[in-house]
Amino acid sequence: MGKVRTILIKNISKELIDKYPDVFTKDFEKNKKLLNKYLDINSKHLRNRISGYIISLLKNKEREE
Repeated sequence: MGKVRTILIKNISKELIDKYPDVFTKDFEKNKKLLNKYLDINSKHLRNRISGYIISLLKNKEREE
């Protein structure tokens, strides 16, 4: 079974990829630092979940192309 992600994580991740399509990469650590730049997230857990989901979205996008 896959991972369960909340709607909040999915919506924020999709919105960031739509706004900044060329900024985020498949590197988890780099995405975490970029999220600090583009969002004001107080929760480390939430930031990590969003960063991980962005990676999943980018991999899925690559497979479709």
